[in-house]
Amino acid sequence: MTWRPGDDPRELVRAHTAYSCVVGSRAYGLDGPDSDYDRRGVFVVPTPAFWGLDDPPTHIDGPAEEQFSWELRRFCELALTGNPTVLECLWSPLVEHVDDAGRELLALRGAFLSARLEKTYGEYARDQFARLTAVRQRTGEIRWKQAMHMIRLLLAGAYALRHGEILVDVSAYRDRLLAVRAGDVAWDEVTAWAEHLRAELVAAARRTALPVEPDRAAVADFLVRTRRARL
Repeated sequence: MTWRPGDDPRELVRAHTAYSCVVGSRAYGLDGPDSDYDRRGVFVVPTPAFWGLDDPPTHIDGPAEEQFSWELRRFCELALTGNPTVLECLWSPLVEHVDDAGRELLALRGAFLSARLEKTYGEYARDQFARLTAVRQRTGEIRWKQAMHMIRLLLAGAYALRHGEILVDVSAYRDRLLAVRAGDVAWDEVTAWAEHLRAELVAAARRTALPVEPDRAAVADFLVRTRRARL
């Protein structure tokens, strides 16, 4: 398939997906009977589509419900920054589709990791906490689902720094995390758990074997080879 500006961008997902997986509660091991299937993917735009005046899309919603995909270069850019939402795709236990480029991307996934993860995971968790606190002060409400994901991010960040891979399946913490989501854990207990996990994140960063920076050269080489293969 040759894609041109003006074509339905969802055709790029249908025809050129290199990798797709399920994320969210089902991948985390926190799902229930009514949980959605949140799908994420990576598509590779045919190289000639970059030769015109209009750039192809960097991301696409659909075509299925709860489906979102990134073009390969954009995915790699985000992964190199340590973006937790993007990185967890590469370690999802629920892979639905993978082609040769997708397999190479998975084989390369360690190249995206670095000691920067302390900052990215810590900042994401701090942002969540700030939003939770602001809503609680303004309305008295606590967004318990958001609180659960703040805890999950802190758990995943420390794990990544210790083990060099992204923790997606948190079913080992399922009962306690679901209790937080249900509002069955006191807010003071949640904040104490978060403070403890922040300290663990800092300690893990001090001892991590991950490099200071991700391996941009390896990722760039992969991207160039993939573009040549799609001429």
